[in-house]
Amino acid sequence: MNPLSEEAWNQVLKEARTHRAWQPIPVEDALLRRLYELVRMGPTAMNCQPLRLVFVRSPEAKERLRPVLMPGNVEKTMAAPVTAIVAWDTAFHERIGDLNPTMPQARRMLEEMAPEDRERMGRFSATLQAGYLILAARGLGLDCGPMAGFDAEALDREFFPDGRWKSLLLVNLGVGDPSRLHPRAPRPSFEEACLVL
Repeated sequence: MNPLSEEAWNQVLKEARTHRAWQPIPVEDALLRRLYELVRMGPTAMNCQPLRLVFVRSPEAKERLRPVLMPGNVEKTMAAPVTAIVAWDTAFHERIGDLNPTMPQARRMLEEMAPEDRERMGRFSATLQAGYLILAARGLGLDCGPMAGFDAEALDREFFPDGRWKSLLLVNLGVGDPSRLHPRAPRPSFEEACLVL
């Protein structure tokens, strides 16, 4: 494999920023579809693929989000062209036979697993997929504004009343307004954050 160019690294990580203000440029369905096609290719535990996404775009759907947002997140979410509700399917194991045909025992293993361990696996894998979502969106030229400032129980009641899907975070997507960015905050150095043993 060839490493990505420095320009590509700049786009997805080094110069990419968390956006809080948005330009009124729509995000088309074809781009959202392409985004998911990339995200689903990332690895998850046993290829369980628990991520579920709801792309909230219409004014009516955005109004359903408004009451569950923390006050500081309302304006930026209402202004974003799309807000992705990043969720996970609590019954992800029901599809494991299709998703991991090399392990015919996988579904039985997951069904026999303690519920809290199965939940940990599903949440962990969907959280990995949320990271892929941000990187893939940036790679496609979208800016991102991930956030956890919302009432997850209220959101789940509103959008997932059957209880099967559970929200993890929200990610605003679109073309950000660079004039409204703060200076980049510092990051820990290699010496502060890493050990080589």
